[in-house]
Amino acid sequence: MSRAPEQPKDPIRWCAALALVFWLACLPYLTVVAKPYFDEIHYLPAARELLVLGEFTNREHPLVGKELLALGIALFGDNPWGWRLLPGLFGTLTLFAAMRTLWFATLSRFATLAYGVLLATGFHLFIHARIAMLDIFYLAFLALAAWHFAGAIRQPEQGRWRLALTGIALGLAMGSKWNALVVAMLPGLAFFFARAAAGRRRLFRSRRGAPVPGTTLIEAALWLGVVPLAVYAATFLPAFFFRISPITEGLVYHHQFMLSQQEQVLKPHPYQSTWEQWVLNVRSIWYLYEPVDGVQRGIMLIGNPLTMLLGLPALAWCAWHGFVRRHWAALGVTLLYTASLGFWIFAAKPVQFYYHYALPSMALLAALALACDALWQNDRRKTALVPVIGSVLVFAWFYPIISAAPLSGPDSFAVWTWLDSWR
Repeated sequence: MSRAPEQPKDPIRWCAALALVFWLACLPYLTVVAKPYFDEIHYLPAARELLVLGEFTNREHPLVGKELLALGIALFGDNPWGWRLLPGLFGTLTLFAAMRTLWFATLSRFATLAYGVLLATGFHLFIHARIAMLDIFYLAFLALAAWHFAGAIRQPEQGRWRLALTGIALGLAMGSKWNALVVAMLPGLAFFFARAAAGRRRLFRSRRGAPVPGTTLIEAALWLGVVPLAVYAATFLPAFFFRISPITEGLVYHHQFMLSQQEQVLKPHPYQSTWEQWVLNVRSIWYLYEPVDGVQRGIMLIGNPLTMLLGLPALAWCAWHGFVRRHWAALGVTLLYTASLGFWIFAAKPVQFYYHYALPSMALLAALALACDALWQNDRRKTALVPVIGSVLVFAWFYPIISAAPLSGPDSFAVWTWLDSWR
């Protein structure tokens, strides 16, 4: 008598444990810089104005990230804890949601947990979880959307509420930062093309076929199209009630203004870079490098030097297996990387910075996790573990220069700046 195939056990507790360890790693030196640094100087004043509905400042960006920073200040005070504790929690949510996404996409415990380790030690997520900028919020909401979209596909009996959560999260992601715009269209497009490929006669009303049986294309358009736009529009509601410079001309006119601000020609910046430099990890940004309370400290944004490069052949592997072998998780990762990076290749924004690579880097590390999983499944387990363990070791070596830990002196940066372009 044949036995039913053994079902893989959901590693949700391990995912939660990894997320907790990540959050704890974010706490040391979180508040040692007692004044706003880097782009905190733009977003914290805007958050304070939101709290009192004073002057509508920083009008070129959407409001959700600043609303959440204002919430942090309201809950924990106008101090470093109030500024940075909520970004840390959203960074932890990003990590957990990203792991859940890969679990539902692959049902592989190794791929899921390897991705968690790679993402936690990939530098981008760690650094942005410790600073009051907008980036961590849009990353968190996109990860949340990806989690529930993948969950709806894997568990179609839960499709309706998971697709609803996907749509809400997509709206909040766009409302956090426009970096999410192109990626926010992917779930809807994926649903449409998967359903069309199923060859159903009543394309828009049929409940049969991929990607979520039981959900019609019309209903999916509601959850993945209408709901995100409605949520996004609702996030601007406070902007109508500022005492100074509120929105008076309507959302359409305001978005024309926002777009003009994003596309305006800025002066060259010493930290600006191009997408080719992001891919090769050859250009850093110094978020901080100065004495703090008499001790030299620094925060350098680069990607993990090991995994940012190993991820490139892994991405090529995913592209091949995704398009040729119909490995759907590999295809999704490839499309996410291509769309999120392509946005910046063609965006009419003349001055760009390496922190725009945060989302593509998440897709890149997912590609590396999938490639390592293929090795693991083929009994090449020691080889599969090399990038994962190596990522942890490199992260530990760079921890002082990405966490504002005490350094020995003004020239300490030379220990970690392996390339002249990192200086």
